[in-house]
Amino acid sequence: MAASNTVDEAHGGAVQVWSPRLALLVAATFFMEFLDGTVLTTAIPNIAADFRVPAADVNITMTAYLLTVAMGIPLSGWLAERFGARRIFCLAIAIFTAASLACSLSQDLVALTLSRTAQGFGGAMMVPVGTLLVLRGTPKADLLRATAFLVWPGLLAPVLAPLVGGALTTYLSWHWIFLINLPLGVAAFIAALRLVPARAGDRGRRLDWLGLSLTTLGVGALVAGLELVSAHPSAPWAALSAGFGVVAVACAVIWMRRTRNPLFDLGVFSTRTFRAMATGGFAYRLTISSVPFLLPLMFQAGFGWSPLHAGAMVAAVFIGNIGIKPATTPLIRRFGFKAMLVFASLASAATFVLCALLTAETPEPLTFALLVCSGAFRSIGFSAYASVQYADIAPAQLTSANMVSATLVQLATAAGIAVGALLIRLFDGLNSFPADAAGPFRGAFLAMAVLMLASTADSLFLPPHAGAEVSRRKAQRV
Repeated sequence: MAASNTVDEAHGGAVQVWSPRLALLVAATFFMEFLDGTVLTTAIPNIAADFRVPAADVNITMTAYLLTVAMGIPLSGWLAERFGARRIFCLAIAIFTAASLACSLSQDLVALTLSRTAQGFGGAMMVPVGTLLVLRGTPKADLLRATAFLVWPGLLAPVLAPLVGGALTTYLSWHWIFLINLPLGVAAFIAALRLVPARAGDRGRRLDWLGLSLTTLGVGALVAGLELVSAHPSAPWAALSAGFGVVAVACAVIWMRRTRNPLFDLGVFSTRTFRAMATGGFAYRLTISSVPFLLPLMFQAGFGWSPLHAGAMVAAVFIGNIGIKPATTPLIRRFGFKAMLVFASLASAATFVLCALLTAETPEPLTFALLVCSGAFRSIGFSAYASVQYADIAPAQLTSANMVSATLVQLATAAGIAVGALLIRLFDGLNSFPADAAGPFRGAFLAMAVLMLASTADSLFLPPHAGAEVSRRKAQRV
């Protein structure tokens, strides 16, 4: 196997102790990055009116952001190794904050798009490098506690984004969507200087230029293809972009398996618990990522609810996410990763089926309770996958595992929205639910429930004690 070009810089150095404050700081920066990925949706009509452009044209600002985040992740791992993770993390916060100010000051669509691209580059470094900082300083016995901090931004941001964006746009202006990042970014930068330990980078670290180029182009083309599929499914460019992305990623994999200094050590996939993240975990995140997209649309287009009414109901998912958090770690320690992953996927599939049965006449307390349960099961699955993927990873492979995971997360999130949009159009075209405005959404939820079972099947093949070093600390101490 080729030698890795991403040896953990803490390998052979002093072992850090678990720092909840550092994990909380990193989680806060994650929340900023994840929220800005989708919060702009509710402000698109206002931005279009200010810039005097069609609303559809403003979508390029969201696409530019998501593309830059996805394409910047592969490089961020090498930057952290070469120049030191602390320096790159602080730089990422600074770029993200400065770009947010530039976004708020933009006078036309071109300026806003360029500023969003810079913001995305900061986010691309902020998330994976922040995760790496926490993982390096956390013993496996405390990994569940650490990932509990890191998981919540990805759970809450997609749910809260419509509410936050709508409130800021309605009561202030769309500029405040970006201005709110300024005090948060400054506070995060100061906290990072105080909390993140300084470690020198490896100035002899070589960059796998061909591997980086192929991976960046491939991931970018895949995300662009998925974005095009959701917006323009009949256009040929979507399939061409996605096809080019698949070919480029395949070439990157072949190259990295043969070269002496690969961008990523693909040997991480030989670890079964990490591979679970790329198989069943990918299916799980794809289906779960479709929910914040499908639910508001069904409530508004299918039930005739107002955006505020729909957003308030979807907030029930947020309550479920938060409510189950104190019990997530004890549940995983008690029953193990395999049992909780199977349970979370099956329970989530069941909530999808029940969502397909909702109508405008369903008592709202019942709908609210269903979405609270959906949020709880979602949180359990996210937490379990976030922890089990690193349970058996060697320290020397940690950077590669982290960067591969971050890249797959971006792809799964984009795929969730794209697949959801395709399913809506498919069932609408088939006229499977005549005289039912919510019919296409019902079909989409049922299809997502079936897809979720792929995650269940994959989890069933995990060893009974998968990730036991992380999940059953007390049992191992006996």
